[in-house]
Amino acid sequence: MESLGEILKRLQQQSIDARPANAHEILASVETEQIVPPCQICGGRGWLRRNVIIGHADFGRAQPCECQLEMSEDQRLSRLRRYSNMGVLSQLNFGDTIPDGRGGTVETKQKFRFAFDTAISYSSEPKGWLVLTGSSGTGKTHLAAAIANRCMERGQPVFFAFVPDLLDHLRASFNPEHELSYDELFEQVKSIPLLILDDLGSQSATTWADEKLFQVLNHRYVAGLPTVITTNTPIDDMDERTKSRLEDSLVAKIFDLGFHASNKILTGIGEIPSSMLQMMNFENFKFDNKTLHQSEKQTLEASFRMAQAYAKDPDGWLVFLGNSGTGKTHLSISIAKSQLDSGKEVFFTFVPDLLDHLRYTFSPDSRVTYDGLFEKVKRTPLLILDDLGAESATPWAHEKLYQIIVQRHNERLPTIITTRNLPSTQGDPIASRLNDPRVVQVMPIEAPDYRNSGSGSARQ
Repeated sequence: MESLGEILKRLQQQSIDARPANAHEILASVETEQIVPPCQICGGRGWLRRNVIIGHADFGRAQPCECQLEMSEDQRLSRLRRYSNMGVLSQLNFGDTIPDGRGGTVETKQKFRFAFDTAISYSSEPKGWLVLTGSSGTGKTHLAAAIANRCMERGQPVFFAFVPDLLDHLRASFNPEHELSYDELFEQVKSIPLLILDDLGSQSATTWADEKLFQVLNHRYVAGLPTVITTNTPIDDMDERTKSRLEDSLVAKIFDLGFHASNKILTGIGEIPSSMLQMMNFENFKFDNKTLHQSEKQTLEASFRMAQAYAKDPDGWLVFLGNSGTGKTHLSISIAKSQLDSGKEVFFTFVPDLLDHLRYTFSPDSRVTYDGLFEKVKRTPLLILDDLGAESATPWAHEKLYQIIVQRHNERLPTIITTRNLPSTQGDPIASRLNDPRVVQVMPIEAPDYRNSGSGSARQ
């Protein structure tokens, strides 16, 4: 009896032929490797599970078959690799991995380093679930493969599955002529001591596919079986059943490796252009211009000090109030830069642009859902709403802003707002919240427009 990994590799042969030569040669060498006859006890898997009740110390725990004791270390590792379905990924390891990842911002490097250290620890003794999220190219699959290879070196069976391929093979196993029956294949995937599901969420969203995946996840969740999952899909966008399993902090640890702007149809939404971060920071904010009146210098310095204090410990809301060119956006970006340099998350948006993006998400061409973007804005750790009041005063726009402001006000989530006019209409729910002294600090800035001063200051 061939191992699960061997059968899947052979069934993939037609697609493999289209891959680069080096990948084809590596996979071919695995397939032509001499296979020993399968063990009559474990069927060639190399591991067994005791038939015990839930709650027993050995429930869900894999036990090495006695056939493993008769093998050398090299034979055991070779057999585990054949079973694992790793293919070319069997070459990836922690030793060849850059601990801070390849490129990226300070924030993404810190995220990768944290995930890297956790992956090493997890590979020594896999317990619970490890969920790696982020855009393509952030290193999720690399870390998952390194975990698999380290575990196999320790003698632990692993099965690595690209989710769409796994579902294809499960469908194919309904064919009576298939080498491995559906029940056998499904049972091996559900019960393998360590399962790695790569690219969860990339499969076709059919009722059948969703149900099969949930059955796998739920079985492993109930049994407490170690599982590593990678996904490009935000967990909030997954179905509620899957989301509930992945977000159970008693079972799963989630590591977000970052989502690149290139992966967003709404280019740059929420991100601060690097040019703004370079031009607008605390170091180049000027409030000692000789042409300024003493009162103007004082209000600029007070705004500067307040912004610095908020950057160290964002708490509640900070509203910069003043005319164009007085430094409101400059101070907001300075706070954002300080947070980003500390590895924190910031969502910056020009209010009219945000509303345009929200409208666009209703389009059938949008790859970003309205709910996904709206929830992101409402719950991001630090939100900067630039130029509130510049948006079109339509009922729809007012309603969307109201929902964002109410959510963040109720939860006291750190929020920075720049505006030329603080709304004060009696009975206006937005005005009521922006004027709430329990949550909001309002910093009026009274200064001339630097753009018309000829000073060359970066203040905006």
